[in-house]
Amino acid sequence: MRIATYLYRGRRHCGVVEGTLVRPLPDGTSPLDAAAGARPAGPAVPLADVRLLPPLEPPTVRDFVTFEEHVEGVRRSVDGAGGVPDAWYDAPTFYFTNPYAVIGPYDDVPVPPGSGLLDFELEVAAVIGRAGRDLTPEQARDHIVGYTILGDWSARDLQSREMRVGLGPCKGKDTAATLGPYLVTTDELEEFRDADGFLRLALTASVNGEVVGRDLLSNMSWTFEEMTAYASRGTWVRPGDVLGSGTCGNGGCLAELWGVRGEAFPPPLRPGDTVTLTVEGIGTVSNTVVPGADPVPLPTARRRTRERP
Repeated sequence: MRIATYLYRGRRHCGVVEGTLVRPLPDGTSPLDAAAGARPAGPAVPLADVRLLPPLEPPTVRDFVTFEEHVEGVRRSVDGAGGVPDAWYDAPTFYFTNPYAVIGPYDDVPVPPGSGLLDFELEVAAVIGRAGRDLTPEQARDHIVGYTILGDWSARDLQSREMRVGLGPCKGKDTAATLGPYLVTTDELEEFRDADGFLRLALTASVNGEVVGRDLLSNMSWTFEEMTAYASRGTWVRPGDVLGSGTCGNGGCLAELWGVRGEAFPPPLRPGDTVTLTVEGIGTVSNTVVPGADPVPLPTARRRTRERP
C-alpha cells in the first residue's frame, strides 16, 4: 500500500495511492491507521490535482549513518580527516534531527540563514508502527510499518564549525528535511529483500536534471531492523518515529564528492537549483532551493570572570 497525505480543495486528507489516483480515507484517519488497514471512503482524485504533504508528521527523527563510503568521503570534506573512525564500526550511530523541519516531497527549500554551502543527502527512512523497547532485530521487523524517502538538507559550513565544539550536528541540519512522496508499507518492498535482510533498492540523485549519484540501499552496513533494535535499547520507539538510513554513497550528497575530488564540484546548491531524489519501489521527491532569511545577529560568547557566590 502507498499512503499519501495531501491537500485537496483546501482540506487535508489521508489516502491510498492507486496508479495516478488517490482514494481518500475517512476523515481523521492517520497514515498509520491507513497502514493498519483502513479502507477508502470517497471518490478517487487525480494525483495531479492535489498537493502532496509529508506522508506523516513524525514525533521524532533519528538520522543514522550506515553507509561506510559516505562516512569516508564526507569526513574528508567536512573534517579534513581521512578514513573511517574505528568507533563507527561498533554500532549504528544516529543523532536526533528536527521533526518541525519536515517538508513535503515538492516543497521549496530555503537556504539556511548564514550558510553558503548548502548540500542535499539522499536517504531512505523506516517508519515505526508499533511501540517497543529493548527489541531484538527479529522483533523489530514487526515494529516497522513502512518506508519513505528522506532528503536531509545540510548546511556544510555551519555543520563543520559547530561540530568542532564536540556536539552536533545541530543548526547545520535544522532548516529542512524532505519526507515523501508516500509511506510505502513493508509488504510492498519484500520482493527487494536479499538473503541478508537488506532492501536492494536503486537510489539516484540528480541536480538540475543531471545525475550526480547512484547507489544501492543494500550497501548499508546495518539493516533497518538492527537500527530499530539499537534505537530501542534502554528506551522506547513509538508509532510515527522515523529512522533515516543515513546518506548513501557514490554521490548521495555533494560533500562526499567534494571529499573524493578535492574540490567543491559540483558546486554548493544555490537558489533556483532543483534536487531530485528517486528510490526504487518508493518514488521520487523533487525540491527547489529558494532564498532564506538573513541570520539575526548574535554576540559571540562573553568571557566571564568565573566569580563564585
